[in-house]
Amino acid sequence: MAAMLSISLNPNVSASISLHSIFKGNSRNLRPNSFHIIVIRTGKRAEQETRSLVVVNQAVKSVSKGFEGGQMPLYRRIPKLRGIAGGSLTDNSFLLLSFLGQGMHAGLPKCIPVNLKDIETAGFRDGDEVSLVTLAKRGLINPSGRDRKLPLKILGDGELNVKLNFKARVFSPSAKKKLEAAGSSLIVLHGWKKWVKPSVAKNLARADEYFAQKRAAASAAETESTSA
Repeated sequence: MAAMLSISLNPNVSASISLHSIFKGNSRNLRPNSFHIIVIRTGKRAEQETRSLVVVNQAVKSVSKGFEGGQMPLYRRIPKLRGIAGGSLTDNSFLLLSFLGQGMHAGLPKCIPVNLKDIETAGFRDGDEVSLVTLAKRGLINPSGRDRKLPLKILGDGELNVKLNFKARVFSPSAKKKLEAAGSSLIVLHGWKKWVKPSVAKNLARADEYFAQKRAAASAAETESTSA
């Protein structure tokens, strides 16, 4: 253990010097490293003798960029964009779209999309079930990490000539129309309902009722005008 030497500079300040804090660097540099000396202040107004963090950090050249004396720095107070610049890149097609000026889709994906043309080529037979489990077994999807908790969404790109039993969270309007025409059964899986304050839920229900009455009145007025 390194030897310790206690030096009393004044009645209110006492310093402890160890072998590792006397010299800085190699043996040729004999200048004492005053910032490694452990100073113990015992006076009543000892806090007035402490030095600013900025001054000490500048002296030892360890202050980081954006340091604001311990308070929350500006780069942590401002809001951030989610994902990669407000969008997430999954393959090179999004890079191509960005170069063409069409941009990227905003935010992180909220579901796992599957098109009807992919389901048609997967070899499903009449009466088979289409869900996340069956699609993963056939190799159409391979979710990993965060995507394993995402729900399934059926898109309407392509055609489907077999009757299947679908279990998904979301169906696009075109996919729903094509599947109902083909005679397939659609089961909408409900997820976790977002909690809202009771007063907010009451106001939302009241607003929905109000706009429903306005739409009904507008449709009734339109039918009366057409009949007249």
